[in-house]
Amino acid sequence: MAPTSSPAANPAAAFYAASRPARWMGAALRLAERVAPRLGTLGALRLFFTPLPWKLAMRRPLPAAWRAREWSFEGSTITAYRRGDLPAGRPRVLLVHGWAGSGAQMHTLAEELVVGGFDPVLLDFPAHGRSGGWRTTLPQFTRAIFAVTARLGPWHGIVAHSLGTIAAMHTAARGLPVRRLVLIAPSAPPSLFLEWFAGTFGLPRAVSQRMREQIEHREAVDLVEFEPEWLGMRLAIPCLVVHDRKDRVAPFAAGERVAAALPQAALHATDGLGHRRVLDDATVAARVVAHLADVSGTSNETGGSPSQRRLHAVA
Repeated sequence: MAPTSSPAANPAAAFYAASRPARWMGAALRLAERVAPRLGTLGALRLFFTPLPWKLAMRRPLPAAWRAREWSFEGSTITAYRRGDLPAGRPRVLLVHGWAGSGAQMHTLAEELVVGGFDPVLLDFPAHGRSGGWRTTLPQFTRAIFAVTARLGPWHGIVAHSLGTIAAMHTAARGLPVRRLVLIAPSAPPSLFLEWFAGTFGLPRAVSQRMREQIEHREAVDLVEFEPEWLGMRLAIPCLVVHDRKDRVAPFAAGERVAAALPQAALHATDGLGHRRVLDDATVAARVVAHLADVSGTSNETGGSPSQRRLHAVA
């Protein structure tokens, strides 16, 4: 059977292309798939659950005002960061990163939130940053959000990047106490990314299907719950979607799909910031703060058709 997609049209190919170990593993997976498909699937899952580059390469120091807190979590640890010099009583906002990122990536946005009167919390997901472990899954991301919420929530808002947006939406849809969401460069849902992943390494579509079945069995969750349409039926809070038109890691179409699926979503489109520089852009930061402070008005528009209210794109 042919691979799921060509590398040129596959966003996952750009994600893994920079990793020489991943390319070597891909060759091993193709051999294993031909000789012992079960072992090939297990090997593919092992690679799929491993953030690349490893967390040691992504660790960034934070200014002295930021204090780290560590808690036990699922046989390992998770780490969160807060400013130690803010007055009590500020609305609290959780900031979460994407796959192979770290909480420190959200630092620029967090400092703007401080200026805006908020109390930001940065979270390192399992196997990322200074949290424990070397492998993790999207469902474990969601459990980590619930765990830090039990310690520091409830939240006025959550600001999430890339795969973290899927986790943030899922927790909110499952009852997490949060009033507003900011979804920056939303990732494609895992069912689609599994196909891209298999295609990146020249593996047949059957491999992505077996991987999905194994993940659903292991995590006891149907991956349909991470699809925008499933989430949109269960999310009734104001959401700001920020996405760059030239994002090569998470295609702009993924952000459009999320914005169209959520009943109270505004889409802010940027041009030329890509997947990561969007986190450090001053205009984006101002839009994020305005949305959380509810001064922009984009999340509560009443004019136009229902579809226009769901999808409000700003060039």
